[in-house]
Amino acid sequence: MTVLRRFRAGGSPAGHRHRPRPWCRHCCGLALDLGSARTRAWIAGRGTILDVPTITFPGAGAVYPIQRGAIVDVPGTARMLDRLLSHRLPRLGRPLVVVTAPVLDGPAYRERARTAVEVLRPRAVLTVPTARAIALAADADLSLPLLVVDIGAHLTEVVLLLDGLVVDARRTALGTTDLAGASSTAEISEAISTMITSMLRQDRTSHTAEALTRGALLAGGGALRPDLTHRLIGGTHAPLRAVPAPHTAAIRGAAKILRAAHGHPSASGTSPP
Repeated sequence: MTVLRRFRAGGSPAGHRHRPRPWCRHCCGLALDLGSARTRAWIAGRGTILDVPTITFPGAGAVYPIQRGAIVDVPGTARMLDRLLSHRLPRLGRPLVVVTAPVLDGPAYRERARTAVEVLRPRAVLTVPTARAIALAADADLSLPLLVVDIGAHLTEVVLLLDGLVVDARRTALGTTDLAGASSTAEISEAISTMITSMLRQDRTSHTAEALTRGALLAGGGALRPDLTHRLIGGTHAPLRAVPAPHTAAIRGAAKILRAAHGHPSASGTSPP
């Protein structure tokens, strides 16, 4: 089922309704968060978030083109994006596209995402670490060390940001779809605690400890699970700060980046990795 949510990324004066036109480079844009279970999109000028299952139907059966945070079927991802978004974009425009990306999937994920997005005829594709998009959605102070815990459907990442840049990261192939009972909740909580402990031990600076003392930023669908968050607080012995509407934090942060990216020089062509 397609879910549309009203959302304003900010930047327009109060009372001013900015109407998108195909020739307006500040309107023709798209933010994408390609998750293993859900795909979310924000279209500039419409003020809505498109929230749908990450699934495509090339034949008689269903295909899941993104699994455990990896794009395993590029043509399938392209078909899904074409079906969901082509008719929603300005017919004569070429959108600027911002795509969130798991931190540890590296160039391979970004290249596959760009290839899939080509079906939308973008004029440029910018990729941004999901953790940074989450921090922007939370209006976090990026000048200070920040620990982001993103618990998705099939993947969990713990990322340390400094000045908005990724300086350390860990991941586990566990997520909310694995939460079948108390034992699995404990397993994910223990995995997150282990990742944070590893980061603390290997950090020769005080950045990880400082970020943990300030409180880790919690996002993703897992942040909506009280049973999991309570275990995390006990396991990490540190405060946790859940992002408002944590399951849509990444796409809301990507929407902010999209608005800022329209004025960036890289908007005139495909950005480098």
